[in-house]
Amino acid sequence: MPANLTLDALRDLVKAGEIDTVLTCAVDMQGRLMGKRFHAQHFVDSGYEETHGCDYLLAVDVDMTTVPGFKASNWARGYGDYVHKPDLSTLRRVPWLPATAMVMVDLLDHHTHEEVPHSPRAILKRQVARAKAMGFDAMMATELEFYIFEESFAELRDEGYRAMTPVVRFNNDYGIMGTAKEEFLMRDVRNGLYGAGIPVENSKGEAEAGQHEINIRYSDALDTADMHSITKNGIKEMADQHDVSVTFMAKYATDRAGSSSHIHQSLWSGGKPAFFDPDAEHGMSQTMRHYLAGLLAHASGVTYFLAPNINSYKRFTVGMFAPTKAVWSTDNRTAGYRVCGAGTRGVRVECRVGGADLNPYLALAAQLAAGLDGIERKLDLEPEMKGDMYADPNARQIPRNLREAVRVLDGSDMLRAAFGDAVIDHYVHAARWEIAEQDRVVMDWELKRGFERL
Repeated sequence: MPANLTLDALRDLVKAGEIDTVLTCAVDMQGRLMGKRFHAQHFVDSGYEETHGCDYLLAVDVDMTTVPGFKASNWARGYGDYVHKPDLSTLRRVPWLPATAMVMVDLLDHHTHEEVPHSPRAILKRQVARAKAMGFDAMMATELEFYIFEESFAELRDEGYRAMTPVVRFNNDYGIMGTAKEEFLMRDVRNGLYGAGIPVENSKGEAEAGQHEINIRYSDALDTADMHSITKNGIKEMADQHDVSVTFMAKYATDRAGSSSHIHQSLWSGGKPAFFDPDAEHGMSQTMRHYLAGLLAHASGVTYFLAPNINSYKRFTVGMFAPTKAVWSTDNRTAGYRVCGAGTRGVRVECRVGGADLNPYLALAAQLAAGLDGIERKLDLEPEMKGDMYADPNARQIPRNLREAVRVLDGSDMLRAAFGDAVIDHYVHAARWEIAEQDRVVMDWELKRGFERL
């Protein structure tokens, strides 16, 4: 779905005094929105052409620490600028912020004006173009889960995140009465996002106390990634306006279910679903079977882009609806790759591996790269698995931790060919920094366990 403003329409709104601020939003390695707040008049006069920002935005960790060792951005290179080039097709109003519009930007090299190859948006755009060259439109959707707490972000931060109170105190999966307790926020979320040109389908209670899910209508892959990032940012901002907090951590507590970001995906050709063959088993065309075979062949290699943080791997827990096996099955939530809509035009693959902490651009790009490789090489699809995948010792295991996932990523010839060696090296370095930081820092668990008893 296109965003809901044109540059001419924005000029009219600025002239009428209805818009006075324009956000220019780049996407960092963690999938967060980074940029500037323009006075709207300056944006429509000249800012719409380009602005600039420090290249360290693609070389920091979640704490904004300048991570040493990146080749593209470092002290020796002086941390110069990237060009922030607004993609005016993404221009939209931001209903939850007064008199505000926003636009996504692409990051360009300051000297060549070519897209920065390791920028998340550029990585996804290249895979979308690859699919297009093969005659396909990549259509995707993400489901996004999160928790809502009574305390504000500031209160929890000051208290060391030790006293979090879910707004709903019980498992409220699909519950109508329970979700009424969250409507003070979720009604604003649905209406605010819809007013921003993001076609919200619904929200629902999820399978844990205080957990919620929001679903956005499927779209082309780049639009889906943009909407995902805007949705996440918007939910945080609207929660803050209500003096409550939310978290998109993959696993915020040991005894609570994790939060996922399932990825639904299909290819279309000539306006028709390329995954559907009414005469084939489950309605799965040969194209779909090759695509799914590619996803499975590279399941371990792409895991880092679905589970990019140390905490991500604590979500993969038996019996809590997060998969532990990278296998496929029809309509089976214990499988990492679930075929939905079997036998219909809507037949598609749902990747259930990703957590809510993923970067949507990187995750969608990695899924596309794997699936397209399956089509190019005409990979045969392995037999469907049935039953309880958790209990099957022979089923392909999802990498158990970040170390394992990064090792496989580093050695993935497919991803190196699809993304480029420099891009893979950039993200491998980022992951190894996270691992080194975990190895260095004393955790609360260690202190509680060992302070007196060791």
